[in-house]
Amino acid sequence: MIKPLGDNIVVKVIDDQEQTTGGIYIPDSAKEKPQKGEVIAVGSGKTLDSGEKEQMEVKVGDVVLYAKYSGTDVKLDNQLLKVLSIKDVLGILL
Repeated sequence: MIKPLGDNIVVKVIDDQEQTTGGIYIPDSAKEKPQKGEVIAVGSGKTLDSGEKEQMEVKVGDVVLYAKYSGTDVKLDNQLLKVLSIKDVLGILL
């Protein structure tokens, strides 16, 4: 497990389907980079000039949409994870 620091979060990458509705498999070279994931760990928040911590807007279990080329990919226990700054999160999927 990874414990993110500051205003970082760790998400488990959610890959879109590898097969079209017509049954055609999409090769890795033709796939777009995934842009959504489930939050599995949240940092303590950014430290403000006053010394207080800024509250994080996401929580563990949220499914988020993030910027296409953001974060750092990490493979841990055969699972693709991404460490992101909270500023790279575009929104929470409902």
